[in-house]
Amino acid sequence: MLRKEEIAAILDQLGEFEESARSVKDQLLANLVMISEIPAPSFDEENRIAFIKNRFIENELQHISIDELGNIAGMLPGKNPDQNILLNAHVDTVFSKKVDHTISVGSNKVTGPGVADNSLGVAVLVTLPELFKEAGIEFESNIWFLGETRSLGRGNLEGLRFFLEHSEIEFDNVICIEGAQLGRLSYSSVGMVRGEITASVPEEYDWMRMTYTNAIITINEVINRIVDIPLPQRPKTSIVMGSIEGGTTFNTIATKANLKFEIRSEDQEQVNNILAQFEDFVAEISSRSGIRVDMELVSERKPGGVSFKHPLPRNAHEIIKHLGLKPTITPSTSELSAFIDWGIPAITLGMTNAEHLRLETETIEIEPIYKGVAQLLGVINVIDKGD
Repeated sequence: MLRKEEIAAILDQLGEFEESARSVKDQLLANLVMISEIPAPSFDEENRIAFIKNRFIENELQHISIDELGNIAGMLPGKNPDQNILLNAHVDTVFSKKVDHTISVGSNKVTGPGVADNSLGVAVLVTLPELFKEAGIEFESNIWFLGETRSLGRGNLEGLRFFLEHSEIEFDNVICIEGAQLGRLSYSSVGMVRGEITASVPEEYDWMRMTYTNAIITINEVINRIVDIPLPQRPKTSIVMGSIEGGTTFNTIATKANLKFEIRSEDQEQVNNILAQFEDFVAEISSRSGIRVDMELVSERKPGGVSFKHPLPRNAHEIIKHLGLKPTITPSTSELSAFIDWGIPAITLGMTNAEHLRLETETIEIEPIYKGVAQLLGVINVIDKGD
């Protein structure tokens, strides 16, 4: 465990780390733009992975490999071959190849699909080896770099789970790098289920069965039933209805409608209980209306994580505060949960301020990135020196 004076010494270096981040500004922004302009929807990240591979080769990383699911990994060797720190960024975005991925760079902002989630995270990942070299930073630990695929939506962390299942490396600590938001500190995961409820009017539907019905009305009944579900304040529990689609035009009865939802709670039992209620009323509505109502689950997470007393989140919290930032402690439903399932201490850090997340106008601020990278370097150094 690091002594107080050793941690203080690292805190004193944060200003130097911020200047080191500024020294690779051109490379970082160039990587950001090039990565952002390569579409990478989940299950179709090959071109972006190829770009990352070239960057890893240029920076002379060792043991560069791409596995069966497209995850790419590389390693910067440290002085102690038995210590391993993993830096991770998911490569995929929510935007399809049909979306215009042209990126706009202003004096202090970058705008375009996926620049925050998670092109900036990937850009930081591939720029770090160059930053280490420029700043003359060396580590005791091996630093592993992972760009993982199939993270979002129906990907359900499939890429990362495959990597962990097949990796022979024992990672001591993990830092997940996300583009946004600066000050974010996640070290626990909530229980979560995401799914879709679809109402479909069969072609042979007996229109004399009811006076008037369609798929949108059926989905509306589903929504009403969801709203009626009582939610406890403790453990914190929520239901998010994120998207609804249905019908085609003004004068045509809607024969199909779809609702995307998410159930999340600090307690897995609450998630299971609410999901059971969903299953009950979906079956009831389908049986009573004669309209087919189906529910499909697309991803899930289990609650867990390390305690705040663990050195990894505790020291990260101190580093964020020392940089003049306000730590925002929030549970995660992203890659962090996979590491938690494997019992690996992990945190998620955000790199900058962002707005319009998951819209085509997604925008990040450039100036705060340097503090974001400085916090990352601070945490790596604390881990590397043994805490």
